[in-house]
Amino acid sequence: MSLPVIVTRAEPGASETMARLKAMGLHAIAAPMLALAPLDVALPDLSGVQHLVFTSANGVRFLAGASSLRSAKAWCVGPSTAEAAREAGFADVHEGAGDAVDLAADLLAGLPEGTGGVMHVANEAAAGDLVARLKAGGIPADFLALYETRPADELPPDVEAMLAAGPACVLVHSAKAAAAFAWAAGALDQAIIVAISEAAARPLLGREVAAIHIADAPNETALLATLAAVAGGL
Repeated sequence: MSLPVIVTRAEPGASETMARLKAMGLHAIAAPMLALAPLDVALPDLSGVQHLVFTSANGVRFLAGASSLRSAKAWCVGPSTAEAAREAGFADVHEGAGDAVDLAADLLAGLPEGTGGVMHVANEAAAGDLVARLKAGGIPADFLALYETRPADELPPDVEAMLAAGPACVLVHSAKAAAAFAWAAGALDQAIIVAISEAAARPLLGREVAAIHIADAPNETALLATLAAVAGGL
């Protein structure tokens, strides 16, 4: 594949994705559209937490950096998040195969009604929906925000020039990154969007792009498989 692949994912995930793309023999260029920053918050007492819910690998990393708690079961949204949990030292890891809605369903199916000690760890913008689903199902979960995501104001000049010069694939891992990219980018009529889910691609629906392709499942393995299929058809 001669087309460049622009990676919009935040670090440190962007570097991990770049490595996978290079191993595939693709020309990958980093253009992180989000920056992660820790929140200045006091860590609550986690002694009663028996189930930690992670909807991204970043949640795992920030919790692992702030606390030594590893005895809780880690409920992870997908393979990448589960891998991060195992690398952080969690022994009991549930690996989901969908999105946050599916993970909530896994918890409700796997835990008795009234189970306490359940905490969702994520960025501050993620508060609400997953915990609300758990509470509605009889699981009195709590939410802990340890970091925030800050959108980039502009694209790197070489990426902007690349989008203007000719066709390029754009990997989208999240709706927040897509929104930042849609706002910061100039012309996108030659951009081929490859997104991890329909929700992630939604902020780009209002922009004129060459094409939008959605991964068969909301995880990076499926995302890269979709990219390979798109590349093979060009």
